[in-house]
Amino acid sequence: MQGYNVIAVFDETGEKLLMCRRRKNPYKGLSNFVGGKIEAGEEGLVAAYRELEEETSICKDHIILTHLMDFKYYLDQCYVEVYVGKLNTYVPVSGDENELYWSSLDHDFFDASKYAGEGNIGHIMMHIEMAKAKLLH
Repeated sequence: MQGYNVIAVFDETGEKLLMCRRRKNPYKGLSNFVGGKIEAGEEGLVAAYRELEEETSICKDHIILTHLMDFKYYLDQCYVEVYVGKLNTYVPVSGDENELYWSSLDHDFFDASKYAGEGNIGHIMMHIEMAKAKLLH
């Protein structure tokens, strides 16, 4: 079963969320969390930090990631691990894979015409909101 990860990154104030606008399918043109593929034999948290640095230039020294939840798609033979973290300092982000931008938190993340994942981003954001005190310390 192939593993993937998505990473919800908050800025150092906890008031903005790092998003990417996808340049390729699936979900071309829609906003998503950053993340990617978990390589065979790779531990999930290690993969999350690797993908985060590859896609954004944010390294392990800038953020502590917490494993929030997983989604398993049996018919597609894949799973997605969800990680959350808040930057401990300002970090300029850069990457080539997708357009990166900081989003305010006052959006309808369930809007499937704007956000990838058939509502999963909204679902994840609801869980982050419920656990915000534990996650964004």
